[in-house]
Amino acid sequence: MNRRMLLLGLVALLPAMACAQGGPTAAQPELPKEKLVVVTRDGVKHDFNVEMALTPQQQETGLMFRPTVPADGGMLFDWGSSREMAMWMHNTVAPLDMLFINTDGTIRRIAENTTPQSLATIPSNGPVRGTLELAAGTAARLHMRVGDKVRQRIFGNAS
Repeated sequence: MNRRMLLLGLVALLPAMACAQGGPTAAQPELPKEKLVVVTRDGVKHDFNVEMALTPQQQETGLMFRPTVPADGGMLFDWGSSREMAMWMHNTVAPLDMLFINTDGTIRRIAENTTPQSLATIPSNGPVRGTLELAAGTAARLHMRVGDKVRQRIFGNAS
């Protein structure tokens, strides 16, 4: 068997292998949405309507396989309690901004314009209650910075 045939056979098996390992192989249906507001240090409020990733299965799939993220949308991962977290971009085709958020709603870290399909981990750099994924470029466009506030019910500060 020549190398080309072997390579084609391996490529054909990859989706089946991923499925057999229990990993996501397609975008999950849109999750229930909730309001979220980011208040920048100059007092400007930016409203979003974000999908809520609450279960381990929803969090595992996240925004994988989604070609775009709406400018006023995204996904909020509620970790349930404060903990160190690390994200990755495996099977995520749209570049994202990731905001790691403390239990009081303060932004701890912003990872801007993450690389699609990357297996590199993106750490929270400390314990966080949630992670907000937005379309790449949103943080810069809206002048979001570490220390800004995210208002949402999981942080107990929704208004």
